[in-house]
Amino acid sequence: MKEKTRLSGEFARDKAQLEKLLRVEESFDILARPMQFAGKEAVLFYVNGFAKDGIMEKIMAFLLKLTPEQAQVPTAEDFSRRNISYIEAAGATDFETIVTSVLSGKVCLLSGCFQYAVLIEAREYPARSVQEPDDDRALRGARDSFVETIVCNTALIRRRIRDPHLTMESHTVGRASRTDVVLCYMKGRVDEKYLKKLRSQVDSIDTDALTLGQESLAERLVRSGLNPFPRFRYTERPDVAAASVLEGSVLMLVDNSPAVMILPVSIFQYTQDINDFYFPPVVGSYLRLIRIATMFVTLFFTPVWYLLIRHPDMLPAPLHFLMVENPGPIPIFLQMLLVEIVLDSLKLASLNTPNSLSQSFSVIGGLILGDFAIQVGWMTPEIVLYMAFVSISNFAQPSFELGYALKLWRMLLVILIAIADIWGFLFGLALLIFTICTTKTVGGHSYLYPLIPFNGRAFLRLILRLPERHGQ
Repeated sequence: MKEKTRLSGEFARDKAQLEKLLRVEESFDILARPMQFAGKEAVLFYVNGFAKDGIMEKIMAFLLKLTPEQAQVPTAEDFSRRNISYIEAAGATDFETIVTSVLSGKVCLLSGCFQYAVLIEAREYPARSVQEPDDDRALRGARDSFVETIVCNTALIRRRIRDPHLTMESHTVGRASRTDVVLCYMKGRVDEKYLKKLRSQVDSIDTDALTLGQESLAERLVRSGLNPFPRFRYTERPDVAAASVLEGSVLMLVDNSPAVMILPVSIFQYTQDINDFYFPPVVGSYLRLIRIATMFVTLFFTPVWYLLIRHPDMLPAPLHFLMVENPGPIPIFLQMLLVEIVLDSLKLASLNTPNSLSQSFSVIGGLILGDFAIQVGWMTPEIVLYMAFVSISNFAQPSFELGYALKLWRMLLVILIAIADIWGFLFGLALLIFTICTTKTVGGHSYLYPLIPFNGRAFLRLILRLPERHGQ
């Protein structure tokens, strides 16, 4: 394709080259539909399953009625303007554009009536309905969600923001996959310097394919290494995405992925949830404060408890009930780690269980395993109770990635306390703060904003659900 990028203008020669590049004979779903109109040979190249049958049937019926005088034009661009009534059609002059377009779902028309080729945007991807997502549910509000088709996703955002400043900037990533990536932002509200950095990072990605959609793109935009903290916010809700754009954020949409990435991001933004905004400000603030509190509980509850029972003298008299009377043959910290692993095993087993059985399996499995573990002496009742409380608190976080980051740090703190006691806890706490402060995000945005650099108004809006100001 690099040796001969431009069409020659000769129908037979260009047709043979396109059949070779598209490998029409080898792939059953890539079709070359021969036809004849205005006394000249023609051919349609398309992927079976992508072309809209009803639209193409109308276009072909119109072409078959053309007279030689109507069809004889110099270039494909002229033919497209005069004879293709479909709203999206344009000429193409090089093989690379044509091959990529056909494999993306467009229809290529090649004819002896004109030079080069016409690309018709008559594609329709298989897509599911825009039903409410499973992990982003709201008690009130819209019930639609993003799907795997990028054009449908951009339309769901455009439906909510009818402003010409809303920009959908298209990029292509991957030498083999040629995946469509869209940067969505509001002109005039977005940080132009940040947008320029982000655009440069996307265009500089050198990869063969984005096989896992937005996750493959995320791993190529920023290297996380051993740092478990998330660098992206994901949402499957168009209302959340639209609100983020209006606040000046940049959305990154990847074809074949129903989740949209919201940039830039800071750790404080993970305390927000869509339900906060569908309730009055007082209720929304209450829910957000609970979420922030449970984040600290999830991270520090069991490590601090384990540290206190190692030092009974540090416990005041009213809290002596926290002590474990009969620790059992297995050390306390090993029991805690074992419960963490068992809970994750139950989650994985529930994912692979049919929907009709998964809920009962997870509940019954947890009750039976916990009861038997206490009866045979593997675990103490306190361990099962506290770990169950922490596990439930973890579900209060709307971000699945942040939940697992907190879990891993909780396990690390327990291990450090078992190794070095209080000094291990202090070292783990210092390591945690250092990791958060040095976490790099896409485009170099501060992970601690609006605390560093400090922005009082923005920080208050993240902690509390403030009423919307008039004029916003």
